[in-house]
Amino acid sequence: MTNEYIQQVLSDKFGTAVWGFEETFEIFSFNMKPEMNMLVLNFLYAEEGLAFQFMTDLTATHYPDRKDEELNIVYHLHNLVANKRIRVRASVPVAQPDIATATTLFSAANWMERETYDFYGVNFTGHPNLVRILNVDEMNYFPMRKEYPMEDPTRTDKDDEMFGRG
Repeated sequence: MTNEYIQQVLSDKFGTAVWGFEETFEIFSFNMKPEMNMLVLNFLYAEEGLAFQFMTDLTATHYPDRKDEELNIVYHLHNLVANKRIRVRASVPVAQPDIATATTLFSAANWMERETYDFYGVNFTGHPNLVRILNVDEMNYFPMRKEYPMEDPTRTDKDDEMFGRG
């Protein structure tokens, strides 16, 4: 299975709903429209020549300078038979961070989506239990977003000398 084959099959099936095909760090990657995520993921899973049936990771990144595409949801999928890994990305606006849950296809997505919600605020619509998993329930912000200033580097209470490292 080659990157060219994957790109051709996806382009034939979804046209302009998938784009940005590239290989970085030996992983073939592409973007998809967020409203198409379950159609694309189902196709990657079920298509005989693709069979990406194992989700290794699901996370997000925050790009505050990308208007209406601030949150980038990233799926890492693996075809175990061909030993081929791919990265699939979809971007949503921070004002309405909705994307369909992948739990109906990958049971592993359950806790990964909860973690992504907990840290980035991505709303996985249709998720069976989308609640915080690592942070306290009372937290009213999403700590991995780049909306907050970096910690004050002049603080002395976190100086290495206080921890025996100075």
